[in-house]
Amino acid sequence: MLNALTLFLFLTLAFAAAAAAAATGVTQQLWCVAKNNADDASLQAALDWACGPGGADCGPIQAGGVCYDESDLIGMASLAFNVYCVKNGMNEEDCDFGGAAALTSLDPSHGNCKFQSSTVISGNFSTTSNTSSLDSSSADMRMSHGSSEVRTLQLLFFAIVMIFL
Repeated sequence: MLNALTLFLFLTLAFAAAAAAAATGVTQQLWCVAKNNADDASLQAALDWACGPGGADCGPIQAGGVCYDESDLIGMASLAFNVYCVKNGMNEEDCDFGGAAALTSLDPSHGNCKFQSSTVISGNFSTTSNTSSLDSSSADMRMSHGSSEVRTLQLLFFAIVMIFL
């Protein structure tokens, strides 16, 4: 009986520690932006691809759009690259655009031009999420997999306890 109680207490503490670790993962927001040293021709070609075949919604950088600034190719390309990556995956492979773009943890939003972000939790990309929108409003739609991880740990704990009792 003492061994079963000791095992139960040990497993309870192990479960609590694992659940706490799963629930408190480090989060970081990422954006895909154009590199400052990319040449204009490469940026324009990548921008055209992102807004065309890439399927990014480039409405905000069209004439009259909230992010339109014909003198800022880097800014407009950054928005197109970021929109593409939010839609298709915020990772180094998708945020390359022929070497013209890179991931950053610095929010490139400026004025009313707000960039969406994706969240990384403990080094793993979560489902695409957002803390900003493409206009002046913002909505927090962050999602994580913490609750499913905790549920899996609960089921594992229950199975181990049932085996030993």
